[in-house]
Amino acid sequence: MKRSERLVDFTNYLLNNPNQLTSLTFFSNRYNAAKSSISEDLLIIKKIFEESEVGIITTYAGVSGGVVFTPGISNDFSLVLAKELLDELLKDNRILPGGYIYLSDLLGDPRVLKNIGKIIAHEFRDSNIDAIMTIATKGVPIAQSVAEILGVPFVIARRDPKITEGATVSVNYMSGSSARVEKMTLSKRSLKSGSNVLLVDDFMKGGGTFDGMRSLVSEFDCQLAGIAVLAEGVFNGDRQVEDYKSILKVEKLDIQSGEIQVSLGNIYNNK
Repeated sequence: MKRSERLVDFTNYLLNNPNQLTSLTFFSNRYNAAKSSISEDLLIIKKIFEESEVGIITTYAGVSGGVVFTPGISNDFSLVLAKELLDELLKDNRILPGGYIYLSDLLGDPRVLKNIGKIIAHEFRDSNIDAIMTIATKGVPIAQSVAEILGVPFVIARRDPKITEGATVSVNYMSGSSARVEKMTLSKRSLKSGSNVLLVDDFMKGGGTFDGMRSLVSEFDCQLAGIAVLAEGVFNGDRQVEDYKSILKVEKLDIQSGEIQVSLGNIYNNK
């Protein structure tokens, strides 16, 4: 394999195996090349990744050492992506009955989803995330995007249990927006005890859904690593969760006139 070909395959491997330690011996055998050549390749890829806001490559010495690719962007680039999302949210009349926002077109766009995943993954890059949890259905693509970037599994809590998921754990929670008792379930096989779990969803009003997922995390003897939402909506009252991160914030929503005002979320309060 020519060096140019090796660099392409090497880059592709790292991009598709984020946050995984891979030994230099593996790459040496894969490309039938000396470790010194592999180290030189890594320096080239490392430089390009950092300059292009792709991520960071870290090498570890020793018998159990190797190389780890950690996807990542800068705070400045995160802000750029968030402003692009804000512009998308203001393009059309997105107000739905009940004070909700239409987001399905954005959540169906792979490019937009990848950017959402990058922002959330960047915000929780130092939280040692073991798993992502969301609630069916709108939060699923966001959870998948974040999980792919962090290289961890994601699990889906449901309001109605599925027979294909086997035995489940259920919790009751109070819906923040409708003030009624709801129920959500999660398969007993979904989470390992002691996992650090990041909760994500597309939209939040009163925070009741996140409170329910937080209860599930506790039932599985896991730790809550954080809460992230694409957009937080207008809500009069006390939210059931306080320590959360939002990419966008709906400041004003008038159903009759169709007027909507959106600003950047609290992720960018101190940036």
